[in-house]
Amino acid sequence: MSTPLRLGTRGSKLAMAQSGHVAEALTAATGRPVELVEVVTAGDRSAAPVHRLGVGVFVSALRDALAARTIDFAVHSYKDLPSAAAPGLHVAAVPPRQDPRDALVARDGRTLTELPPGAVVGTGALRRIAQLHALGMQLEVTPIRGNVDTRLARVLGPEADLDAVVLARAGLARLGRTDVVTETLDPMLMLPAPAQGALAVECRVDDPDLVELLAVLDHAPSRAAVVAERAFLATLEAGCSAPVAAYAELAEGDAGEEIYLRGAVISPDGTRDLRLSRTGTPADAAEIGKALAAELLDLGADSILGQAGPTGPGTQQFGSTE
Repeated sequence: MSTPLRLGTRGSKLAMAQSGHVAEALTAATGRPVELVEVVTAGDRSAAPVHRLGVGVFVSALRDALAARTIDFAVHSYKDLPSAAAPGLHVAAVPPRQDPRDALVARDGRTLTELPPGAVVGTGALRRIAQLHALGMQLEVTPIRGNVDTRLARVLGPEADLDAVVLARAGLARLGRTDVVTETLDPMLMLPAPAQGALAVECRVDDPDLVELLAVLDHAPSRAAVVAERAFLATLEAGCSAPVAAYAELAEGDAGEEIYLRGAVISPDGTRDLRLSRTGTPADAAEIGKALAAELLDLGADSILGQAGPTGPGTQQFGSTE
């Protein structure tokens, strides 16, 4: 029997679940056994708000383990990855993407429009906070941390102190908890984070056999969408304090398959909200993202990004899938 491949993963219930799905899919497709290796990251050790922890806080320990060869490959929530490539590492596969939309979990089964003025809504992402403010619904929005169960307990538990929380629907789906969703939010109201719902399967460049093996998991439409969204993010050079959102969809057009990319930059208080869209072919995914970002910069997006906090090249937005 082949030696099991060592898959590095964070130890949260959600991270273990999504890594387990990847391990099962790889074994089913190739016959290679896979063992999960838990790696504790700086983000897991800290109780600070996610956007204050810095870029790649859920990623660096996994990448260090890859470099040290204590694991063979890693699974990340793609939106946690810094947009700059990591030297010596390669995203060998982007498996089929889960629903990238955000989800509302509210008391009494309420939808977003049914929440009364003053309702307290918790979320861990500045992007969501900014867009909730931009709706003008007079909601009280508060930053929260914790895994999925911890966040849900603040709405549904016996000591609930929030009226609602907003989470990534993908995380709830991977944990089999979509039954608690009271509304899946339309991207017209709440545009997702770049690469939300997607996983990145990463390994070392100097392991070509594993690069080839992992490629069996790659889903071309998911990769194209993520490439467009992350090119948009990278061109904006958005830092971890910047509320940046992007969502690419693939559909059949008159001349074949097309990407439809929507992007937004929103001030933290929601008073400035720049949104544009652009279409093109999947082969041009990166150029579509770059061009859309350039259009938003021409409209003044850089002043919003400067207002949101320090920015720098190659940085990702904020947060963990949870």
